[in-house]
Amino acid sequence: MKHRYLKNVSTLKLESAKCTGCGKCIEVCPHNVFVLCNGKSVIADQDRCIECGACVKNCLFYALEVKPGVGCASAIIKGWLTGTEPSCDCSDGSCC
Repeated sequence: MKHRYLKNVSTLKLESAKCTGCGKCIEVCPHNVFVLCNGKSVIADQDRCIECGACVKNCLFYALEVKPGVGCASAIIKGWLTGTEPSCDCSDGSCC
């Protein structure tokens, strides 16, 4: 997948200490955000994350966190689907 979204806006977080390297996040991620490195998952390209939440829902060890449907990536997708300008409603005052 070659799609990229806005740089450094994804809410995705990985707590490496909780990761067991099961690979479920790699299996379910539609945009290849994760790779295995030294027996644990790592975020290979956070800017590919669309904040869908599939990785979080499938992580049995609570190593992942994401706020699905709230970030700029979600706004871009909704804009594409509805033909409107993306509005991410950034809560930190920054502008997309």
